[in-house]
Amino acid sequence: MKLENTGAIGVHNSPFVEVSRKDWAELAPSTHLDLDEKDLVGLRGLGDRLDMREVDDVYMPLSRLLSIYASGTQHLHRATSDFLGERAASTPFIIGVAGSVAVGKSTVARLLKFLLAKWDATPRVELVTTDGFLYPNQELDRRGLLERKGFPESYDRRALLRFVSEVKSGAAEVRAPVYSHLSYNILPNEHVIVHQPDVLIVEGLNVLQPPAVGNGLAVSDLFDFTIYVDARTKDIAGWYQDRFLRLQQGAFSDPNSYFHRYANLSPEEARDVAGAIWARTNGPNLEKNIKPTRSRATLVLRKAADHSVSSVLLRKI
Repeated sequence: MKLENTGAIGVHNSPFVEVSRKDWAELAPSTHLDLDEKDLVGLRGLGDRLDMREVDDVYMPLSRLLSIYASGTQHLHRATSDFLGERAASTPFIIGVAGSVAVGKSTVARLLKFLLAKWDATPRVELVTTDGFLYPNQELDRRGLLERKGFPESYDRRALLRFVSEVKSGAAEVRAPVYSHLSYNILPNEHVIVHQPDVLIVEGLNVLQPPAVGNGLAVSDLFDFTIYVDARTKDIAGWYQDRFLRLQQGAFSDPNSYFHRYANLSPEEARDVAGAIWARTNGPNLEKNIKPTRSRATLVLRKAADHSVSSVLLRKI
């Protein structure tokens, strides 16, 4: 197996080692976890072409690697506690999953939640998306940020940092707000409750952001392992348009959908609207805020034009 240093993410003498998909699949050839096509249908995102072969080649080895990291962190915690003469309870292993809209990061997060729960060291796995920490639409409108939803400033970053800090501290119960993609808004008085998991996965566009100006801590500082889902910008833009058309023909038909006004567009009109939204919001957010955080990840999943993972970049230890 050949492992290559890569400067492909913009750094000469990169801190990453790039592994081809073929070589990556060979890193954990005996890994087998109970997952079938029925499970995969429930985990796969809209427009994502994830299949069982990709699960075997990419995500089984990745879940094994994450299990090794989580177990190593638990051992380090016990050794440190012994050194200090303490008997502090272990804290959750926290994984951040970042990437653009439509790149497939939600599918990655859901799949890893499923797979990690199969490993003996990490039976309790929770997943929280940062969508719940977006400001409500009324507040975004008041701040002039409704057209910049998804940009770092559209999130209540203090609330997100407080949530992850409480989980990391071992709090018995921590609540996170809930976001509805149907109403395109925060659901008032609804929460997801996290109860001292072995692993918490935090998925969102900007979870790898460094601290904001004037702040000493970012949510990314609390992660034990981070994953960036990567692809060429023009491919992601195309996937976004394809997904918009599927939603336009499905979810947008619900009268309660925030995007119901697009339900009766022709396919050509819908594609034009999706292209305009991408050019106005999602594309600039990717280039200005999301892509620059790629080099901060522990591991990068690089996708080809057909949405499949072509290689994996792993940060050197």
